[in-house]
Amino acid sequence: MTLIDLTVPSLQQRSLDTLPVAIIGAGPVGLAAAANLVERGIDFVVYEAGDEIASSIRQWGHTRLFSPWKHVVDPASRRLLEATGWELPAPESLPTGAELVERYLEPLAALDVIAYRIRTGVRVAAVTRQGMDRTRTARRAATPFLLRAHTADGVEEFTARAVIDTSGTYAHPNSLGSSGLEPLGLTEVADRVSHALPDVLGRERARFAGRHTTVVGAGHSAANTLLALAQLAEQEPETRITWLIRNASAVRVTTSDDDGLAARASIGRRVDALVAAGRITVVDRLEIVRLGRTDEGVRVYGARRGELVEHDTDLVVSATGFRPDLDMLREVRLELDDIVEAPKRLAPLIDPNVHTCGTVEPHGFAELTHPEPGFFLAGMKSYGRAPTFLLATGYEQVRSITAWLAGDVAAARNVELVLPETGVCSTSLAPDGSSCSTDDAAGQSQSSCCS
Repeated sequence: MTLIDLTVPSLQQRSLDTLPVAIIGAGPVGLAAAANLVERGIDFVVYEAGDEIASSIRQWGHTRLFSPWKHVVDPASRRLLEATGWELPAPESLPTGAELVERYLEPLAALDVIAYRIRTGVRVAAVTRQGMDRTRTARRAATPFLLRAHTADGVEEFTARAVIDTSGTYAHPNSLGSSGLEPLGLTEVADRVSHALPDVLGRERARFAGRHTTVVGAGHSAANTLLALAQLAEQEPETRITWLIRNASAVRVTTSDDDGLAARASIGRRVDALVAAGRITVVDRLEIVRLGRTDEGVRVYGARRGELVEHDTDLVVSATGFRPDLDMLREVRLELDDIVEAPKRLAPLIDPNVHTCGTVEPHGFAELTHPEPGFFLAGMKSYGRAPTFLLATGYEQVRSITAWLAGDVAAARNVELVLPETGVCSTSLAPDGSSCSTDDAAGQSQSSCCS
């Protein structure tokens, strides 16, 4: 058993106090951490892998969040913005990912107290302790963290007093293969395999129009893409759609009338109607084992009811969910759940077999603490492979963490959070639709959707 002292911060050593807190990722939760540190008077640096802030959200910016503006703006960030005259957009309206970036995150990142501390184009590849691998214990808590990163100038290293990793999971999709490993032959057809939530009706329209697309995945990001493709097929009649799932039915999407989440039931009913009308062909109980290239597209080889079967398509959309990048943390002492790869104390609170986005209990630094003092996973990455994340949850996480870093244990422990009643993470194409999983991607479970 690992015993951790959660009562008194371990970061009061003078040598550490001269260093900034490192925030990995300039998405909504990373910038919220920055805003909270500003209010606490603690120095920080934000490292963003993309050339612009919120680079992952920009990829699914065409997707509309389910949560309204009043639930997707961090309180500390709002206070800083309103001090400059910024106004919250219509509180009950639902922003797209692009609107979230343009109307909230970009103004936040441009504030004088934050802008000069953001470094874009910096991809953190590894985190460790300065001069220590994970096996060394003596004076570990008093030793600065060391971050190695790839930048435009090459490989650089940075030191920090603490690390808040909010790098998300959108860049690390789950495998198309049922084994958890990438199917054989993927590299040969990589140009014909799309990431979750492609912009079917916008910038990627030409890629999908008049083609046969197979969407793989049983969650709401798959459903969002199916709905977009169906709309495209109305305008481009040669467009064909197949929905490939591993189980007998897509239980995360096809929902009954007594579902407590009306919006979730709505998206399920819409997809069901398209299937019933023959506009979407379902191939169920198929586990992908190999991919091959054909003259026209991709041949999917899979096991179905004990037999090897083949399925030909032009394009494949991988909507099978997301996972955290843990390779960069090999030298950090983590305590993760064996199944969902979330912090061990957090995992029971976010179990997707028990919880939806709206039923996750409030949690803060205590549930996010690891055997590595001063290191925290926050935001979508803290949920591991669970798809139940909401932005409001991540905002409360970093508020609690920054309070702990400031030595305000009482505030850090006083965790309060009111989640949207529906608990759904992102919408489909229309404002009355919904999406929630990573299987979903929209910010979160990615749509990996963070709504």
